[in-house]
Order: sequence, then C-alpha cells, then structure tokens
Amino acid sequence: MEYKKNTEIELDITDISNEGEGIGKSDGFPFFVKDALPGDRILASVTKAKKNYAYARLVRIISPSRDRVEACCPIARSCGGCRLQELDYGAQLAFKERKVKNDIIRLGGVPQDILDKAFEGIDGMEVPFRYRNKAQYPFGRDRNGNIIYGFYAGRTHEIKSCDDCLLSSPDDHAILEVIKGWLLSEKLSPYDEKTGRGLLRHVLIRRAFSSGAVMVCLVVNSKELPHRDVLIKRLTGMGKNITSVSYSENTERTNVIMGKNYHTIYGTDTIRDSIGGLSFEISPLSFYQVNPFQTEKLYSHALEFAALKGKETVWDLYCGIGTISLFLASKAGMVCGVEIVPQAIEDAKKNALINHIDKVQFFTGAAETVLPEYYSTVDASTELLHPDVIVVDPPRKGCDEKCLETMVKMQPDRIVYVSCDPATLSRDIKYLRANNYELRRLHIVDMFPQSVHVETVVLLGDKRVDGHINIDLDVEKLESKGGKATYAEIKDYVKEKYGLSVSSLYIAQIKDKVGLDKRLNYNHGTGKTDGRPLVCPPEKEEAIMDAFRHFNLI
Repeated sequence: MEYKKNTEIELDITDISNEGEGIGKSDGFPFFVKDALPGDRILASVTKAKKNYAYARLVRIISPSRDRVEACCPIARSCGGCRLQELDYGAQLAFKERKVKNDIIRLGGVPQDILDKAFEGIDGMEVPFRYRNKAQYPFGRDRNGNIIYGFYAGRTHEIKSCDDCLLSSPDDHAILEVIKGWLLSEKLSPYDEKTGRGLLRHVLIRRAFSSGAVMVCLVVNSKELPHRDVLIKRLTGMGKNITSVSYSENTERTNVIMGKNYHTIYGTDTIRDSIGGLSFEISPLSFYQVNPFQTEKLYSHALEFAALKGKETVWDLYCGIGTISLFLASKAGMVCGVEIVPQAIEDAKKNALINHIDKVQFFTGAAETVLPEYYSTVDASTELLHPDVIVVDPPRKGCDEKCLETMVKMQPDRIVYVSCDPATLSRDIKYLRANNYELRRLHIVDMFPQSVHVETVVLLGDKRVDGHINIDLDVEKLESKGGKATYAEIKDYVKEKYGLSVSSLYIAQIKDKVGLDKRLNYNHGTGKTDGRPLVCPPEKEEAIMDAFRHFNLI
C-alpha cells in the first residue's frame, strides 16, 4: 500500500525509537509517531512517507497504554526536552535498559550471553523531577512581538514559552522575569535568528546544589553588555543567592549557544559545588554533569570498575574539569587527564589544588591528538604509556578512532567507558572487542529522567588475561614450582623496591622466558607500537626476576 501525506491510519504502538517516538506497523510497514507510547492504539495522520518507513502525527488515542500517565508540564508535548513525560517512570527505565542492551547487541556485536553476564542493573531516581543544576533558556519574541523565553520545540528553533520547567529549579522563573523586565525597561531586544539582530540570545543559570550558590550568564550578540549596573542591582536584590553574574559574547550566526569566553560583571568567576566529598569550581563554560543526585552514583560505578588498589597509573580521557580524575586519584598512584578545552584544564588544575590532590597531571588537547603524540615522543618503556586503567567519558559522538587505536597500543588491563550515547558506545565496544578487549561489566544510570537520554558505564577487560577482574577479588594466582603471587603483588613489589611500573604483559613475557605457566591465552596478542613488539626493558626484566625469586616462583 502507498501511504500519502495526510492519510489517516489506525496503529498499535509496540515500541519507542531512540528519539522517543512511538513505533507502530501497518502490514509490516513501520510508522514513527511523536507522543505515541507502547501499548497505545491510535489514529495517526501521515506527515512524511519514505520508501521503507513513514512519519505520522498523533490525531487521537483510541485506547491508551497502561503505562500512559498525565504529563505534569503543560508544554510537555511541544517542548523538545521531556519526550517521555507521559510514560510511567518505571516504563521509562525499562525502555532505557532495552535501548542500551539492543544497541550493544545490534551495533556492538556483543553476544547475548556475554551481555547477560555483564549487565548489573539500572539506577533510577526516587523523585525524577527538579534534578537539573543547569538550564539554558533562549529569548525571543512571539507572533505578537512580545518578549518570551522558554525552550525550543522539538527539532525546531521555535521558542515555547515556559514559566516553570519541572526539571529545573522553580527559582529560575523569577530570575528570568527580572531579566525580561530589564530588557523592557532599558529598551533592549532579544536576538532574532532570521535577521541576526538583537542583544540577548540565551540565559544560562547554574546552581550548586551543595551550597545553593547561583550563577547567571547572559549570552549576548555584542562585545559589551549595556546597562549592566541596572541588571546587577535587580538580580542581586532578589535574595536568590546569586553569587556570579557574567556575559558571554556570541556574535556568530550559529546554533552554538555559548561564546568562546565570558566576562564576570558581578561576584566570582565560578561557583563551588561538591560531589562525593570532593569540591569543584564551575565556570559558565565548564562541562559538569547536570544531575548531581545521579552523578555520584555514576562516578562510584566508574571507580568500582577501575578496581584501583592504590598504586595504579590511570589515564582519564575527555576529563573536563577533572571530576572523574579526582575521584580516581583518591585510589590511584597517578592519574593523567586529557581535555580539549583549555579553560576546563585550568579549572581541573584548580580543583586538584582545592582538594589537595597532587597525584594528577593534566594535558590540554584532543584525546585523539594528545595520546598519539605523547605515545610517539616518549620512551616506550615509560610507565605512563602502559597504564593499568584508561577511563574515557567522551562527548555524544564517542571516541575518535585514532584515540581508540592508541588506547589499544597502550594495553591497559582495564578500560572504563562512560557514555551518554548507547549507539556510539556500542560502536566503540565493537572496535575494542576486535582488539583484544571484552565486555566485563555494565551499569546504566538514568541521569536524564523524562528524556530519552541515559548514561552507561562499562568495564572492558583484556582478553589476553584469563577471566576478568572483580572488585573484591585479585587477579588469578600464578602457580609455580615453589610459591604463588598475583600479577598485582608482583607489580607492587617492583614499584616499592625499584620505583618502576611494570605491565602484566611484561610480567607474562619474563614468565614465558623462564618457563613459568601463564594464564590461558595471555600471550595471544603481543603489544605493538607501529608494528614493533613491546619488549620488556632490561632493568624491568631484572626487577621482575627479583620479584619471582622473592615470591619463590623460581
């Protein structure tokens, strides 16, 4: 059957797409319908028909899903943020779990039995509202020329006026009203995307949940902020604990919200928040997880998966302002963080000082650039080139292939991957599985209730090590003629006595050299740098041999 625009059709909705659209089929032909939920029977009208699928709008719900609930927000359907607000929260969690698992199997090529063994659950929220510590509100005009603020409708730049977003603080509305009043009284205009004229583009509001401090940053189409004294007086007179007011200049005809820099016009450049006993300074340009309630859970899983004993070397890629780096440094010997945003690296260094942590180094640049350059310019035996753990928390696009290639060359025992996009996570898991790593553990954290987005943290272990590392167990014992020792015990002995870091690969090489049994499959893949095998340096070989004698292995 040919489906033309405006054709009406009855559909039984059976699933949800990654974008939150209901999926229903007619004679095997799939339809994607916004605002439809699994279990709904609906009347839909075709909006766009393709060769193999079509889009349709919801005309009427014939019989509702048992998981359908009434949305709390009056603009939930038109706003682009809360795609799942009409779906019961338990069903939201089930959808996100299914989404992650399906992507890992379908896109990552992970067998069902391996996924089942790795999967540990999903962490939801007791109260899945009012969790955001950051919101960005576009300003504009409605059809009658009135100044409005709110959120963009889905897949458009049409602003939907919103007095109170139920994901953010109720105090935001009062702050935005003051700014709107300032525009009117000073005869200033909001930005018009069509003409490129007007002053105010967006207002960013950040708040530190631990201290209550509030930051307000205006994104303006100007090099200066006119009538700033009037604005400051009105904002600071509100009694809303506003401790930082700034503006960021963005004069480009672009969809990017923030400019490249900002200028503080009142109070401090940053606000301070804390997670898990650590303090962080946050600027308008800082990447900082938006849900502090769930962030500690997410980072706790990452720290658990890293299985640190106190002396490991760790690389933290895409480290931002150092949140995960500092969590790891509390348990590691040394952590190296990499981030492309210079301001974020400066913030990371400050955060290390604030928390009195000196076991960290930070590098500015893209991970896919920094790692290969660092790898090619230093001696191959340098301990930082063979870390025990690599942690990655990339943007939605996932890891660059050059970054993945270098990670594989560095041959960490464990890779902990934190992801905000299951599809790119799965793609990268597929690459790592093809290069001697296997999925060992997986946990999902619902950082974004009411939306289709979700965070996932996984552990990938070196396939060349028989079995995988559990948090409460050491790696398997090495059996020999006279004694037993774990790989970790040998590493610790060498580090303490000689000040050298040795990899599991080096231990296995020397074990092979003296005729000791290695764990099954350990040597099914030698580490290489540009085609050259990684050979244990003489001084490390001598130290490993001494450890073998110390533990009565030889």
